[in-house]
Amino acid sequence: MDIVETLTCRFTLSAATPIDLPGVVGGWASGLAMHKTFTSGLSGQSDLIFLTSGEEETGRGYVAVERIDGTLDDGRSGAFTVHHGAMQTPDDSGQFGNIVPGSGTGDFARFAGSASIQHDDDGPFFVLSLIAS
Repeated sequence: MDIVETLTCRFTLSAATPIDLPGVVGGWASGLAMHKTFTSGLSGQSDLIFLTSGEEETGRGYVAVERIDGTLDDGRSGAFTVHHGAMQTPDDSGQFGNIVPGSGTGDFARFAGSASIQHDDDGPFFVLSLIAS
């Protein structure tokens, strides 16, 4: 599939609240309910559920389901869902992410493609590679 548009959407983490994970005994996994504020490329917010296991120093993995709602710099607006995660070791970020096809509303109704979280000196941001759907 051909990429038809790439969006760069900067965000800050606004809240992270621990959540109970029924059936998880011994602390081998943990969860957070998070809220992000998008500040550039997309103005808006997101809510997500974040599940993780392992240790940052030796290796950990995470998976997240995130609902993003906002307005792009060009005025298009709506909401869509992203599934993303990583298998992180000291030598490899091993990340993955996808926009859930059919999850979009408004101007984002046809959004589909990949999603990756990257970091630079200015902080974290999503790179959304949209494909024709």
